[in-house]
Amino acid sequence: MGARTLANNRVSPLTAKRSARNVDTPLILTVIALIVFGLIMLYSASFDFSFNQYGSSSYMFLRQLKWLAVGLLCAYGFSLFDYHYWRRFVVFAMLGTIGLLIAVLFINEIRLGASRTLYEGSYQPSEVAKLIAVIYLSVWLYAKRNSLHDVSFGLIPLGVILGIIGGLIYLQPDLSAAGTVLILGGLLFFLAGADMKQIVLLLVLAVVMGWIIVQFSVTGQDRVDSFLIGLKDPIHASYHVQRSFEALIKGGVFGVGLGQADTKLTGLPFAPTDSIFAVVVEELGLFGAFSLMVLYAALIWRGLVIARRAPDMLGTLLASGVTFWIGMEALINMAVMVGLMPFAGNALPFVSAGGSNLVSSLCAIGIMLNISRQSGEISKLEENEWRSFGAVVDLRWRNGRRSVSRARRSQRTRK
Repeated sequence: MGARTLANNRVSPLTAKRSARNVDTPLILTVIALIVFGLIMLYSASFDFSFNQYGSSSYMFLRQLKWLAVGLLCAYGFSLFDYHYWRRFVVFAMLGTIGLLIAVLFINEIRLGASRTLYEGSYQPSEVAKLIAVIYLSVWLYAKRNSLHDVSFGLIPLGVILGIIGGLIYLQPDLSAAGTVLILGGLLFFLAGADMKQIVLLLVLAVVMGWIIVQFSVTGQDRVDSFLIGLKDPIHASYHVQRSFEALIKGGVFGVGLGQADTKLTGLPFAPTDSIFAVVVEELGLFGAFSLMVLYAALIWRGLVIARRAPDMLGTLLASGVTFWIGMEALINMAVMVGLMPFAGNALPFVSAGGSNLVSSLCAIGIMLNISRQSGEISKLEENEWRSFGAVVDLRWRNGRRSVSRARRSQRTRK
């Protein structure tokens, strides 16, 4: 019996070749393009800031290269780590992440009106928390897939999880990260099979719990009030948003030229990090901004393709979760720069300076690559449980009620 199990678990040369062939090359090329684009723009946006703060014009650029090396190693490791094993370790990862978020509040290292880091402005647990939240929710929803319609086993525990994580992140305060976690929770719950009534109840429960916690956050309340004032009249928007508007207007269609922006030299806040999109638009114009958006769109497209081809429901939830996360991060950062969302200080994935976000994003890419490598390798047990995006969306929006999805078998499995 043991020999038979060992023989079944042994990876054949054909399976190894198939796994290598299934690696999503367009995704890899897109991520490489984003990284190269980000390094170029980071150096342009940071040389003056780095010189004034650290005495070297290349300090932030070289530091980003170090974090990039760490992130690429992590991405490679996660691409080889079978995503099914997350079911064994995700609880410990989540407990550790919650511990780090609480530690941030106790350390209380205030920088620029917020407490988000563990040591000298570095190591932001909220960035790791976003990725761990996606993994945890995917594993949890997959484990509870047969009882999601039972409120006591599905809706209430999930709402409590989202409320705790979102509330702890908001207390830093980090509005965008908290909102990202809540929205991702609702999207994953939807994809896992919950109906619209449950999703609405989930969001209400999570928002109520988050609201109760954030009443102790005066800084968070001030930022929301400032956003509402600026939304009514852009002239009275915050100084940050006004300088961002100035950079956008100067950029025009093709920009003022790489390295030629002046708002980053005359007071644009956080040019290498939160405001780097404003630098992109000023130097490369709308053409450069559109090109960057196309790269993000390509990443989202490949992520959804991987999610649709995933061998099981867990792979679908993981791939879709990390894809939506990266896409939302990019959207939120760009929306903040044009005054459509409250300023909360999130990074532009693969472009903004910051090791925590870069490493977390590359880890997410590694997870997607592992899922893509296993596409087509579906067992008979999982085959009957697999649901594609098309089936889920169809049963939600066409007739508004739950129905049974057809099992999907990949073309390779049929052969």
